[in-house]
Amino acid sequence: MLTTEFDFFLPRGLIDEKGNIHRHGVMRLATAKDEIAVSKDRRIQDSTAYTALVMLSRVIVRLGDLSQCSPELLENLFSLDLGYLREFYNRINQQGNIDIPVHCPQCNHRFQTELVLSGES
Repeated sequence: MLTTEFDFFLPRGLIDEKGNIHRHGVMRLATAKDEIAVSKDRRIQDSTAYTALVMLSRVIVRLGDLSQCSPELLENLFSLDLGYLREFYNRINQQGNIDIPVHCPQCNHRFQTELVLSGES
């Protein structure tokens, strides 16, 4: 079965206007439709640096109690959290999962384990 949604935990968390911290979220796989919509977004034509925020706003299904994450809301991410989300996005979309092959040099056992990114517990 294909997994299309992945849980994540931000290292610091997004602080909303009420002071609540949102760390746990769910990101879905990106589609061709997402990429097309992002390329047509006027905000990106003004600043290509905005590309990541627009794409992340489309693929983040939930962040804490927030069911929608606009690019404007994501502007408030700490740099560490933005970098984390970029890396997480790349891993699930380019590799298809976040499992990595592991080889124990002592016992020669080979297995798969989930890659835990910085900030995850």
